[in-house]
Order: sequence, then C-alpha cells, then structure tokens
Amino acid sequence: MSSKKTQRRDKIRKKIRKSVIGSLERPRLSVYRSNKEIYAQLIDDEMGHTLASASSRDAEIAGTAAAKVEKAKSVGSRIAAIALSKGFDKVTFDRGGYLYHGRVKALAEGAREGGLIF
Repeated sequence: MSSKKTQRRDKIRKKIRKSVIGSLERPRLSVYRSNKEIYAQLIDDEMGHTLASASSRDAEIAGTAAAKVEKAKSVGSRIAAIALSKGFDKVTFDRGGYLYHGRVKALAEGAREGGLIF
C-alpha cells in the first residue's frame, strides 16, 4: 500500500511527463532519488532507450566520504560529462515529481556546470 506522499509524487510526476518528452536530439534527464542514493538517466522517449546513466553508487562517487548533496552534485557533473562525450549538449530536465530543492537542485546545478543546457 502506497503512502499519501508517494501518491502525491506520482500525480506530480505524471503531470510533468505530459510536457517533458525526450528525443534523440534532446534527451530527457530523469532523476530518481531514494533515501540514500540518487540516480540520473538520459532517456530517448521516442525509441524507449536509456542513452546514459550515472548514480551515487558509481565507484568514484561512492568511495568518497561526502554528504548526500555533494554526491548529487558530482552525479550531475558525471552525467554531463557522459552526455557531452556522446554528443548531447541540450537536455530536458525531469525532476520526477520531487521538489526542485536539495539533492535534485544540486544534481541540476552540477549538470549545468558540467556543460549541459536545459
């Protein structure tokens, strides 16, 4: 049984997904945040493929003794580096129903500092 908080986030997520669509020219940068970790994916919604991914569980990020917000920022810069190496410089940001605050905001700022435009 899902909580009211989860139901609220799902409702917001579905509303966001109506307008945020990823393509091969401009993939969707999707964010998933758990209690301990944060994950980011570049998704082409037209083909249904994940083009790149990064998370706080990656070896070089997980090995650091940093706070969760700092790890989220490094995940953002890592996904930006991967995206630029694959030729993507513009993305659409999908916050996944989470508030644009804290770790989600840090991931977005890290991606922008890494060179992504959204």
